[in-house]
Amino acid sequence: MEAATAPEVALGPPLKMKEASPVDADKPQTSLQQEAGSPIPQLLAPLEEEPKIWLPRALRQTYIRKVGDTVNLLIPFQGKPKPQATWTHNSCALDASRVSVRNGERDSILFIREARRADSGRYQLSVQLGGLEATATVDILVIERPGPPQSIKLVDVWGSNAALEWTPPQDTGNATLLGYMVQKADTKSGLWFTVLERYHRTNCIISNLIVGNSYAFRVFAENECGLSETAPVTADLAHIQKAATVYKTKRFAQRDFSEAPKFTQPLADCTAVTGYDTQLFCCVRAAPKPKIIWLKNKMDIQSNPKYRALTQLGICSLEIRKPGPSDGGIYTCKAVNPLGEASVDCRVDVIGPFITVNIRMY
Repeated sequence: MEAATAPEVALGPPLKMKEASPVDADKPQTSLQQEAGSPIPQLLAPLEEEPKIWLPRALRQTYIRKVGDTVNLLIPFQGKPKPQATWTHNSCALDASRVSVRNGERDSILFIREARRADSGRYQLSVQLGGLEATATVDILVIERPGPPQSIKLVDVWGSNAALEWTPPQDTGNATLLGYMVQKADTKSGLWFTVLERYHRTNCIISNLIVGNSYAFRVFAENECGLSETAPVTADLAHIQKAATVYKTKRFAQRDFSEAPKFTQPLADCTAVTGYDTQLFCCVRAAPKPKIIWLKNKMDIQSNPKYRALTQLGICSLEIRKPGPSDGGIYTCKAVNPLGEASVDCRVDVIGPFITVNIRMY
C-alpha cells in the first residue's frame, strides 16, 4: 500500500515556495533553510479546496437599511486549509470603531450596531488561500426620511380650483423620492385631508373645492423610508367665492297700449220715479286714462250737487238724487284723452208716484 501511494504524492499538485516571514517562524522548515547565507524557503501545505465565496441571493442586489438599524451580514465561503478573509469599505480599510468582523472556518460576519448614512457604500470581502483569491461585493444603502419640500406657493385660484407649485427637498434621505403627498384643510374644521399620493410633479391643480370655504395646502416628500417629518404650508389661503350670477333679460319690443276712448258698455234708457234715487252706468276703455264729462241735454252737470259722478276701473256711474219731473231728458257720458273722444247717450223719464185708491162698494 505504501508503494502505491508514492506515485500519487509525486503526481500531486506542485508545492509553492515563499520566503519565510516572522509569522512563519513556528511552521516546519526544510533542510534547505538551515544552509547559511541562503534565503529561507518554506514548503506550503497542499491545497485541498480552492477558495470560493457563496454570496446569498438577498445580497446580490443593494442591501437597504434604515438609519439606526442593525447591519448583520453572514457570508459563507469555502477553502482548505482555512483561508484568510478581509473586508474593505469603498476600497479602504474598515473603521474598527463602527464595524466589527468575525471570521470563522466557513463564514465571515460583518456587524454594524447602529447604521448611519456614512456607512453606505460598497463592501468587498476577499478570501485568500495561497496564491488564489475569491472576492465578493455587497452594496449597502442606509436611508432615512427625506427633508420637506423647500417651499410651496399658491399660484392661482379660479372657480372651485387652486393651482400649487413647490420645490424639491434639498435632502432626499439618501434614496430616490417616490413622490409627494398633497393635503388640504379648510379653515372651518382645520382637519387635513389627503388629495394626492405619490405625485411625481412639483405642481398640481386641486379641484372640487367647496364654494364659500377657504383652504390651506401642504406637501410632504416621500421615499422608501416614509414621509418627511414636516411639510411647508401655503402662506396664502385659497378663498373659493361664489360666482356672481348675472341674469340677462331678453329685450322685448315695447308695445304701445295707447288708444282713443271706446265705450264697451253703453248707457241704457231708464224710467225714474219721483223722489227715488236713480243711477246710470257705462264702461269705457282708453289709454291714457280719459277725462269723463257728464251732460244733460248737452249741458255740463259736473258742478251740480244734485248729481254725483264716479269713475273706477273704467266703470262710469252717475247718481241722480231724488229726481223730479224736471230731471228727465237726454243724458250723455263723454270720454276725452289726447288720442280722441267718444260719447254715449240715454233717455231718462221721470214719472210721478203711484196713488192707491180704495173703492168701497155699498
